[in-house]
Amino acid sequence: MARTSHKQKLFNGRDHSWMQFNGRVLEEAEDPSNPLLERVKFLAITANNLDEYVEVRQAGLMQRIEDGYREPGYDGLRPDESLAVLTAEIHEFVAAQYRCWNQKLLPELRKHGIRLLVWKELDEEARAYAQSYFQREVDPLLTPISIDPAHPFPRVLNKALCLALLLRPKRRSSGPQVLGVVTVPRALPRFVRLPAADGKFDYLLLQDLIAQNLGGMYRGYEVLGHAAFRVTRNSNLYFEEEEARSLLETIRVELHNRRKGDAVRLEIESTADPEIVERLRVNFELEEDQVLRGEGPVNLSRLMFFYGDVRRPDLKFPSFTPKPLHLSRKSANIFDELRQHDILLHHPYDSYDSVVDFIQQGAKDPAVLSMKQTLYRTSNDSPICLALTEAAATKETTLVVELMARFDEASNIRWARNMEDAGVQVFHGVVGLKTHCKLAMLVRRDEDGQTRRYCHLGTGNYNHDTARFYTDLSLLTCDAQITERVHMVFNYLTAHAEIDDYRPLLVAPLTMAESFLGLIRREQEHAQAGRPAHIVAKMNALLEPSVIEALYQASRDGVEIDLIVRGLSILRPGLKGLSDRIRVRSIVGRFLEHSRIFHFANGGNDEIYLGSADWMPRNLFERCEVAFPVRDLAALARIHDEILPAYLADTVKARLQQPDGSYLRASKLLNDAPPFASQDFLMQLAEGKAGLDAIPTPPVPKPAFPKPRAAKPPAKAPAKKASAAD
Repeated sequence: MARTSHKQKLFNGRDHSWMQFNGRVLEEAEDPSNPLLERVKFLAITANNLDEYVEVRQAGLMQRIEDGYREPGYDGLRPDESLAVLTAEIHEFVAAQYRCWNQKLLPELRKHGIRLLVWKELDEEARAYAQSYFQREVDPLLTPISIDPAHPFPRVLNKALCLALLLRPKRRSSGPQVLGVVTVPRALPRFVRLPAADGKFDYLLLQDLIAQNLGGMYRGYEVLGHAAFRVTRNSNLYFEEEEARSLLETIRVELHNRRKGDAVRLEIESTADPEIVERLRVNFELEEDQVLRGEGPVNLSRLMFFYGDVRRPDLKFPSFTPKPLHLSRKSANIFDELRQHDILLHHPYDSYDSVVDFIQQGAKDPAVLSMKQTLYRTSNDSPICLALTEAAATKETTLVVELMARFDEASNIRWARNMEDAGVQVFHGVVGLKTHCKLAMLVRRDEDGQTRRYCHLGTGNYNHDTARFYTDLSLLTCDAQITERVHMVFNYLTAHAEIDDYRPLLVAPLTMAESFLGLIRREQEHAQAGRPAHIVAKMNALLEPSVIEALYQASRDGVEIDLIVRGLSILRPGLKGLSDRIRVRSIVGRFLEHSRIFHFANGGNDEIYLGSADWMPRNLFERCEVAFPVRDLAALARIHDEILPAYLADTVKARLQQPDGSYLRASKLLNDAPPFASQDFLMQLAEGKAGLDAIPTPPVPKPAFPKPRAAKPPAKAPAKKASAAD
């Protein structure tokens, strides 16, 4: 039995918190109020989430155990104890995924004319089509392998779908059984669309089609059994920087090696012959609890295929067109507008095209002298990267690209090389720190002869694809103090040139942790003096112990605290004498909540920061991050009166965290509260179909927001080292 400890009283477990988050996504797949294909999409997302978690977090725990680590984590559990609990939760979760698919989604899909068929259900026309497809498209890509002394077990790639076969030579019916392996081609869709009547959609699993043709591939053998399987490997990157010729080359090599990591999970069909399962388990050197059996398609993330292939708008969320940016009549271009006021954009409700246009205008405008940009994740056809490449022909252009953005390294390497070839100065940030901040800076000689800096600062990646379904905030500004400090951050990234004071920016790993702790302590002082004291913080994850302990102390001193945390939170809210005034909610809906917002009432003189960082050790101490103040009164009021109140009033998609780490739907806890979905409201607001008066009073008790006033730069926080425990 796990021990109790002081940590266990203060913090919930990180891994348990993550499983709770993916459970909230699964709830959306199970929710009949969501359109059917959206539910299928949510289920696919849970599988994709779990893949990444297993190959990074679970694999990391296994490595720590192998390396002899015994130090307890947040919840007082040692790595081996955490792994045991996590493994059991994963098995339960996978069973829940397949129940959702088999008992809820598959029957509903059939009711709507969308059928995933097995071979025996196919009529003659469908079988003939499938066989023709196999001969034409599939068979040329297959390589059947039988395992014997002359043919060792093939190197199965990470997460590649394969078929395992149990074979017996026909000439030696009493001889030993042989294992065969066929890799399902990644180049082909996992579902074969079959002929069907208008408005109907019939499919066959590609693996089932291959299975029907195994006899032809293994002539001379009797196929005793077969099963689809998939192996997940450790995807952590390890390298010695000083031994590498360049960081870019090192990451390229590590990307290749990632496919060859140690196996950490075997997924296989539940109907698989036990002999097949055992042979695979032994070959991949896995324990029994690392084998996960699924009653349905192996790799549920591939169900995302249906969302794109099935043309049924009635089974998806209604279409939404983001609001475009309209300049005032007095402004000839974006630069004229920014000299008058800052622009705050809330994506996807406000079109991300405005950010793309800002960069593209900078590339084309002869008055722009130089451009600088950070890049963490982007799309393969990024218009922003293309604009920077174009700009390099006529102006000084600098890109700071993060090569170690997990699972996006290949794309970033490609862009880095292309841009270097085009003349862009490409840097890889500070060695040992990931560059996660979202900054773009244009230097322009304006019509009045003055040279000014214009900046974009954001909470999300420069990716016009994900900007359609990630909620993020963008600030466009030419505020002299902010833009001058952005310039200093770029100097830090390209030359490791530090300054003592980055205010009004909070910069990790240099000043951010101390500054946030100082801002929390200031709220305590306001509360003790009887002034308005309230913290509202929205982020993806809350894991940093020093911040959580500061929030506990602020709660004890009278500060009201509302936390909107989409994913992991190890804080324990609502504990008497510790966190009575702290409330934690998670919103999982149509859009992925990705924005980071930090509101401090400050005795009535509100301060709001936006940024790229969560309150996690990696963000505060191991990455270059930037949080920036919102100073423009209209922008401040929009966050204060529209965005944060909407999230705090949500009773439809919000779940409220309980002290034990579990989450309950707000609708169940607040039976008398009117139904209010924040994302639906924000879409209606963008379309002009709703006003601020539609936001109900938040049902969770909290003091009223004081009205915003012009914020002053915060006083420099006392130099107190924050904990970097992870």
